[in-house]
Amino acid sequence: MAPNGTQGITLDDAQMKVVKTVGDYFNGLSTLQGSFVQSTADGKKMKGKFSLMRPGKFRFDYAPPSKQIIISDGEYLAIQDHDLNNEDRVALDQTPFRLLLRKDVDLVKDAKIMEVQEAEDLMVLGLQDKSPDTPGRIKLYLSTKPALELKEWVTTAAQGLETRVEISDLTKGGTIDAAQFKIQTVTNNPLATP
Repeated sequence: MAPNGTQGITLDDAQMKVVKTVGDYFNGLSTLQGSFVQSTADGKKMKGKFSLMRPGKFRFDYAPPSKQIIISDGEYLAIQDHDLNNEDRVALDQTPFRLLLRKDVDLVKDAKIMEVQEAEDLMVLGLQDKSPDTPGRIKLYLSTKPALELKEWVTTAAQGLETRVEISDLTKGGTIDAAQFKIQTVTNNPLATP
């Protein structure tokens, strides 16, 4: 590994198989819906429902009392707080999710593999985008029994703060209304149109 820790690890055959298995899992997803619990570095927990549609679209609706929505339309990711009537928006390509939600997921080509672990019923894969414009890391946890399924991920921001998201009640391949991934501008006038 390079002294700055950004080189990634050299993969043996077993680790390469894990990386390819995880990449194939994401390539095989068309849609995914379920529930989530998010834990932040300061110990705050929030929960809600999420929907994902590849390539590039997802939406996290936080349960009350939060009025927060995180939404990606495939090009941008918006973090909207409807309590404060504000929004932060970044290009999806500047987030670690770009690696997993693109049209053709190729983790060997596009990611620096930082960690690979495999146990009897769990795969763990730590990734960092090779692009210098995409700070942060993501660590994926997938159960392998009874079938391969994403269970949680931990994102580490450029500042080192971690956010853990555990998911459950998953439905794969269901029909999702694509309109829910349209980013509406947050405004404090409820009658205004975007």
